[in-house]
Amino acid sequence: MSALLIRGARLFDGDTWRDDAKIAVVDGRFVPAANVPAGAEVIDAGGLLVVPGFIDLQVNGGGGINFNDEPSVPTIERICAAHARFGTTALLPTLITDRRETRTAAIAAGKAARAAGVPGFLGLHLEGPHLSAAKRGVHAAAYVRPMEEADIRELLGVLSDGGPTMLTVAPETTPIDAVQRLAAAGGIVSLGHTDCDYETALAYIAAGATTATHLFNAMSPLGHRSPGMVGAVLDSGISAGLIADGIHVHPAAARIALRAKRGPGRLFLVTDAMLTIGTDLPDFELNGRTIFRRDGRLALADSTLAGADIDMLSSVRYAAEHFDIGFDEAIRMATVYPAEAMRIGQRKGRVAHGFDADFLMLTKDFDLKSTWIAGAKVYSA
Repeated sequence: MSALLIRGARLFDGDTWRDDAKIAVVDGRFVPAANVPAGAEVIDAGGLLVVPGFIDLQVNGGGGINFNDEPSVPTIERICAAHARFGTTALLPTLITDRRETRTAAIAAGKAARAAGVPGFLGLHLEGPHLSAAKRGVHAAAYVRPMEEADIRELLGVLSDGGPTMLTVAPETTPIDAVQRLAAAGGIVSLGHTDCDYETALAYIAAGATTATHLFNAMSPLGHRSPGMVGAVLDSGISAGLIADGIHVHPAAARIALRAKRGPGRLFLVTDAMLTIGTDLPDFELNGRTIFRRDGRLALADSTLAGADIDMLSSVRYAAEHFDIGFDEAIRMATVYPAEAMRIGQRKGRVAHGFDADFLMLTKDFDLKSTWIAGAKVYSA
């Protein structure tokens, strides 16, 4: 049995702040302080903040490698470790549109990573290849294609493992009955990279889609006569990821969206991070094309954005400062809301009895001191 007691911290549990808190962990889960056995490790955290660990549902890479480059367990380990340095304790390695055999390898890697218990690995996000050609963004045109029955069977096989899985699809290339089948099997079906109209989006939401991928980006915009995919997200109960780097979405648009969003779904933060996180690497290759890293921006030579060059801690800071929501709500957007979107809100995203002991220790200036996953320290600044 492993046991830990943290004393004296200012705790944000996902709902409210508590001063001089006692935070207890036994065998990787939070327990009431009274339940900590004798001989537990005791940490004095006076002067520090403790918050839930961040959850990132769209991570293309980190630590110098993208998931597409080499979909394997070592790659997943490297990406998770890179993002733990910035407070992310659970993430979905994201495979963007690629060859069929690359997706098959990614699926096998995800299954093996789950079996191995890789710290920080939550599940897979398969973003494409079933996207709209008109809104494919940086996704390689040669690999964008309609979903076929063989694809559905392969994806149902992923979902049969029982781990959290997000699937980004576009109505233009994905049959509506496929969404019904994938959602019924437990998949988190996310609408993205689509030019569909408002009515079509609502039909796919009714069929089982519950999230949308990077709101505003690569989707039909909100018009006063044609609400588009953006309008469907804001006017329905689904959740949606939002990139908070000041490049993908203007802060005014984010503020408007946050005020307009109808529940029960929420907007949550995603990084859409590429391999640059945790490195000083300059340009890199993606599907045979050069991605240029300039002033916090990743893009092709024609200025098409190619993921993001931001970590989750920086995203939370940016949202708190520029979205008029403050740190409490910004933290929820990186913890509580993504956990709810993935239907794991009963075990992750909060510091509460029975939850996984994923948490961060921060200074009062919101600088990271340490990252903990299942009660074990995985990074110390």
